[in-house]
Amino acid sequence: MKLTDFDYDLPQELIAQHPAEPRDTSRLMLLDKVSGKVQHRAHFYDIIDELTDNDVLVFNNTKVIPARLYGHRKNSGGKVEVLLLTPCGTNRWECLVKPGKKCPIGQELTFDKGLQGKVLEKTDFGGRIIQFTCDGEFDDIIQQIGEMPLPPYIHEKLEDQNRYQTVYAKYKGSAAAPTAGLHFTPDLLDRIKAKGVEEVFVTLHVGLGTFRPVSEEEIEEHQMHKEFYSVSQEAADAINRARKAGKRIIAVGTTSVRTLESATVDGVLQAGSGSTEIYIYPGYTYKMVDALITNFHLPQSTLLMLISALAGREHCLAAYKEAVKEKYRFFSFGDAMFIR
Repeated sequence: MKLTDFDYDLPQELIAQHPAEPRDTSRLMLLDKVSGKVQHRAHFYDIIDELTDNDVLVFNNTKVIPARLYGHRKNSGGKVEVLLLTPCGTNRWECLVKPGKKCPIGQELTFDKGLQGKVLEKTDFGGRIIQFTCDGEFDDIIQQIGEMPLPPYIHEKLEDQNRYQTVYAKYKGSAAAPTAGLHFTPDLLDRIKAKGVEEVFVTLHVGLGTFRPVSEEEIEEHQMHKEFYSVSQEAADAINRARKAGKRIIAVGTTSVRTLESATVDGVLQAGSGSTEIYIYPGYTYKMVDALITNFHLPQSTLLMLISALAGREHCLAAYKEAVKEKYRFFSFGDAMFIR
């Protein structure tokens, strides 16, 4: 398939620059994955009317770290921006670096609070492996000097950093938020649970694999980047029981999809952890996920391809056209879609 098969026109003013307040007051589109029929709901919290005690919601409980660091190159003093992506040893991280051309192997970097770094390797994806050293705890220093890594299409300053964090975030490690989960409030979660809907949590630390652009004209040639995931025995048992009972497995966000589909073997979700580079696009047969709560994704992105594999490319693009017409808000801080 061609990359242009996943393109659509989006007016810039529809790219959300700030989250809805309260969280669950964003809008909600319903998309029937079989018929392509679209319905509209005024608020995300109306999703409770679409759920029953025959449903299981699967959330990604990763926590975003303040992964964007600003520092200088030793000797020259030139400015450098580092985005922490994936840990690969003690205080050793795979990173994106700007300007990359001025950070060759051996380049030493300095940051505030006495944090230092040294470029050890270049990666296949244009990143760098950096070894950090510091006096004190690395995590504590990052919390002090790092910034939340908001996507480049968000130009407004985020006053409350917790708004780029789900209310159930637990395990640190993501360079970006699992944004479908941003719509849930503690009260809405309680109301959903009281209705008999089961809530299960898995973990995928969002890294380069989720948001790296596709540059290949033939989408099949794109290679995903590895991301760490973990499924507890408790979560695996709960989902497998639900599956056996014929319940509907609803992933909250594309990262939950990638976790469930990566860890499912012969229809059974396997407990454990590891790295996934699963790439889901039309032609893929879903093994575990029946439905999906998600945001509206960038044109020509792997995330648009993922939902197209669930609901059909034509249905998804038609729904996006309708969303533009109805002035839905797009991307990370935008409105939501429930594909069922």
